[in-house]
Amino acid sequence: MRESTRLGVRALVPGRVVGVGLAAVLLAGCGAGVGAEPSAGSSAADAVARAVEKTEGVTSLSYRITGQFPERGRIADEATVRTAQPVAARLRTANLSGDQQGESELRLVDGVLYGSATGDMVQEMGGRHWVSYGPKAKFTTHGGLRMDVGGLRDQVSRNPAREATFLAAAEDVKRIGSEKVGGAGTTHYAGTATVDELRASLDEVKEETAREGRENSLDQYEKLGVDELTLDVWVDGDDHIKRLRTQGFGRHGTLDLTFAFLDHGKAVTVRAPRADDTADLRKPLEKNGS
Repeated sequence: MRESTRLGVRALVPGRVVGVGLAAVLLAGCGAGVGAEPSAGSSAADAVARAVEKTEGVTSLSYRITGQFPERGRIADEATVRTAQPVAARLRTANLSGDQQGESELRLVDGVLYGSATGDMVQEMGGRHWVSYGPKAKFTTHGGLRMDVGGLRDQVSRNPAREATFLAAAEDVKRIGSEKVGGAGTTHYAGTATVDELRASLDEVKEETAREGRENSLDQYEKLGVDELTLDVWVDGDDHIKRLRTQGFGRHGTLDLTFAFLDHGKAVTVRAPRADDTADLRKPLEKNGS
């Protein structure tokens, strides 16, 4: 079971960001450039902060992620999340290039995290197509392997609007102009910030859950070796975020992700995989699904 577990973790880490937060990073030059309109930094930051607060406050949302992620190559992920209790979420990932090319899925149902088994894992798991990581972020497998899936749990259940808070904290945040996104009129804001600057700004975040989520995102950026972020946010007329782009470059390559917010406030139903098709890493394989 030890090797099977390692294979499973490798196959089921569709976006070691965060958050992504899971959930996003950057560094190219899509920020303030040609066409940028003069705007007081504080008013632009306030507008972004309002949009973050409103978008983070939704009870459910769906979004799509496309772009380039270090070690994964080109990606195309989709997620549906119910942020209201009880939290439920589904994240479907697709690696379109590189050694890890293929699709996988994560589900969070009734506090339990599940991941789809791929490739040789299915045979190693007795023909089962799903793995249960249980209700806790840290646990020990039946084979004695200690695991921490806190990053995966955060990734699948997060609202990526929290990444836009980093733009509100950037000193050079500014209004770029008006643009159409998905048929809706939006205002485009952009800016850059170092990870160290963003880490220091967390001292002003009083709400513990929000602070922990942003810390998770920054931790992931640092693991990628990214030290400066370029962020672009498009806000619609209802002060909701319609699109978020994060760019950066680190030790493991270029990161350039675009989050498209598809809808919010719709009912979300996520079902657990069938018990007889699920291997619980905390139990002997012969008892899985019983």
